[in-house]
Amino acid sequence: MSKKIAVLGSTGSIGRNALRVIEALGSDYQLIAITGHKNTKLLAEQAAKFKPKYVAVTDESGLNELKGLLAGTGSKILAGASAMQEIASLEEADIVLAAVVGAAGLGAVLAAAKAGKTIAIANKEPLVIAGKLLMETARKHKATILPVDSEHCAIFQCLCAGKSDEVGKLILTASGGPFRKASRKDIENATINDALAHPTWNMGPKITIDSATMMNKALEVIEAHWLFGVPAEKIDVLIHPESIVHSLVEFIDGSVIAQMGTPDMCHPIQYALTWPDRKKGITNHLKLDELGKLTFEKPNLEIFKALKLGFEVAKTDGSSPVVFNAANEAAVKLFLEGKIKFVQITELIEQCLSTHNVKQDLTLEELLEIDKWARKQVIDTVKSAL
Repeated sequence: MSKKIAVLGSTGSIGRNALRVIEALGSDYQLIAITGHKNTKLLAEQAAKFKPKYVAVTDESGLNELKGLLAGTGSKILAGASAMQEIASLEEADIVLAAVVGAAGLGAVLAAAKAGKTIAIANKEPLVIAGKLLMETARKHKATILPVDSEHCAIFQCLCAGKSDEVGKLILTASGGPFRKASRKDIENATINDALAHPTWNMGPKITIDSATMMNKALEVIEAHWLFGVPAEKIDVLIHPESIVHSLVEFIDGSVIAQMGTPDMCHPIQYALTWPDRKKGITNHLKLDELGKLTFEKPNLEIFKALKLGFEVAKTDGSSPVVFNAANEAAVKLFLEGKIKFVQITELIEQCLSTHNVKQDLTLEELLEIDKWARKQVIDTVKSAL
């Protein structure tokens, strides 16, 4: 029987690659549902090609346009914020691939967990914002959570080499982004174009800025803490500019197991979709004889303060990761709009964390309220400085 797949965020970079992977895998993998936010034209093109049973646009203003573009196709069209949750809970969906940037997809991921689905999580926010709630919900309803983030997918594969009590340390690798060798002065004068000039990966603007601040790695530390049940003290980060070793696991006997491959998101996407099996895919194979060398270095936590904050937040836990993530999203948006400097992104996050009283064991509604508060706090701080 074929695996039936729902892709949340099919118009984004991960979503588009997921559709390429599904197409290449053949008839054993069937795309039954897709969602997008504003890009109704691309959503309609994807629907015309793959003929999914369900198509959803979360921005309701695009509903009429989507209906017109899909007239006569037979796809059931959904709209609004609740549409993603409806698709994530579909009885016929075997796998839900969550690739929605930011906190917007959190409700849908929790809905999929409650429905006992296999959830391939590509975005960091569900585990960062609601790690405890999500993992508890998944355990209760026997849902399976598989990481699509390349670093966590790598660790997931490396952990197959030993038992959980034999793990000494998880080591996340980072490209270092465009500012790996930058001085404090370089960063203070960084433009939007400078920050978007990633040396390795072609990603959306938000995640590219997160790579420039190394906020992406800070979020991955929190994500790994929940996904693998490992304390922050047993997680490390190394800069690896070649982006060939996607992450490593050090075991208590001194052995280090690394997962290597070309820097292509199609591999972790496919691994999650075909797990526990491996299939021939569209990713280019690694040619070890052409690599030359692999380098590793410690990140400068005085330059990449977001990473330092991430370790602190992972240890504090509770509501602090919610504030950390939401403040970052708000600050990155302001930076991309040209309203703040690059260095102010981390400064605003730190200010927001300092004014927050950490709370524990929160419901989804409480988490979302704190998320909303943190965003407003960042915006108000910038407005008051004008």
